[in-house]
Formats: sequence, structure tokens, C-alpha cells
Amino acid sequence: MTDTLPDPGVDGEQFRKALAVHASGVVVITAQNEEVPVGLTATSFSSVSLTPPLVSFYVGQASATWPGLRAADHFAVNVLTSEQADLAARFARKGIDRFAEPTRWRPGRFGAPLLQDASMHMICRPHTTIEVGDHVLVVGMVIEVSVYGTGQPLLYHQGRFGRFLPHP
Repeated sequence: MTDTLPDPGVDGEQFRKALAVHASGVVVITAQNEEVPVGLTATSFSSVSLTPPLVSFYVGQASATWPGLRAADHFAVNVLTSEQADLAARFARKGIDRFAEPTRWRPGRFGAPLLQDASMHMICRPHTTIEVGDHVLVVGMVIEVSVYGTGQPLLYHQGRFGRFLPHP
């Protein structure tokens, strides 16, 4: 006898608690649309393919930032360092100008804002978007990469930003 799989699955709060035990890297996705910079913190960033070079992240369909990102012809992935927890929190906050002081940034070659002191910038052009549940999967074609350092990454775990401590 086999059990029937539950539909639609576990409840949202139980799922959120389960996901909290998984540590993930932290990036800020930025874009410029009609002279207005937009950006958001993402912990769902992932590589997709080496050939062609594709990366992905998820954004909530209800996100106020998503319309600006969707309309942009390029976006940047800013990989944050362990020293940039305040910046990650700022780009996760609603109702503020995320690009105002103390945020330090410059426009990249294709217009997407590049955050200063990030360990890496990746410039992407949109490749594919797919609605998945209450989120949108965004896949980008990587067209330019700049790696600045191999410092400690910023991680997100148990609802908090933190540092990676390598095993001795």
C-alpha cells in the first residue's frame, strides 16, 4: 500500500521553517530602466548552464521591483561580501530609495548599477522568464564578468545574514 502525496503540500509556515536551515549566498540584482535604478536582494541566485553561460534567480510576482527589472534590457548580479550585510538588508527593505546614501554604486557599461565593494559583478541580458507559483524564475545570459576578490561571502541562514567560517 502506498500513501497518496498531499496536495498542495506542506503549509507555508512549515515550508519557510524548513528552508531556513539551508544557507544560501546573497546577491543584489540591479537594473536601470528609463533612468531609474531598481534593485533587490536575492538568495535564490544560481548557475544554470556553462554553455551557454546562464544564471538564474527568483523574484516574487508581487514585488514592486519586478516591473522595473522585467522592462530592463540588462541586469547586474552583485555578489556581496560578508562586510555588506547592511547593504543586503537595505535592498530587501520596502518603501525606501535603495540607491540613496549610504549606498555606493556606479553605472556599468550597459547601464545596470554596479554596487561598490561587491566581490563580483555579472552583467546579464534577460534570456527566459517563467511564472512558477507565486514567483518568477528569471534566467539571464551572462555577457560580462568582473571578479574583484575572493573574500568571505555573505550568507543568509535562519533569517539572518552572516559569514562563512571555513573548517580548519
